[in-house]
Amino acid sequence: MKDPKMLEKKEQLLQLVKGFCEQYLDEDYEQLSCKMVEKLGRKRTVPFMTGKLEVWAAGIIHAIGTVNFLFDKNFEPYVSVHDICGYFGTAQSTTSQKSKSIRDMFKMGYFNDEFATKRSQQNNPFNNLVSINGFIVPADFLKNKE
Repeated sequence: MKDPKMLEKKEQLLQLVKGFCEQYLDEDYEQLSCKMVEKLGRKRTVPFMTGKLEVWAAGIIHAIGTVNFLFDKNFEPYVSVHDICGYFGTAQSTTSQKSKSIRDMFKMGYFNDEFATKRSQQNNPFNNLVSINGFIVPADFLKNKE
């Protein structure tokens, strides 16, 4: 049975995350952020029931942004950590710590399939590699040369 208090907090968290994504990011980040909120809500002990929702929202955006190079000016969209913290009114160290705990909770890393944006998935340098008898080789190497 769903706890009404948890559902209310989850809805508030979804609104916070969606608001930031609509203002600073794109639809891809919004979908991934909402997916993460839903996933957090399905945990046995729902993590966002404790602590400020603003910190959780900032941590979610930061965690997804970290594994998708959001803070690199060479990638689009680009947002700085200061933008995230300024929007949610959180401290940078608190946001980074919450982001780290979320990334650890879901075992997130660079090019993580579950929380990667479409752009990151397409630009994944490991897409073109295959393993043959323990050796990693480019897939182009296996194509028939005519």
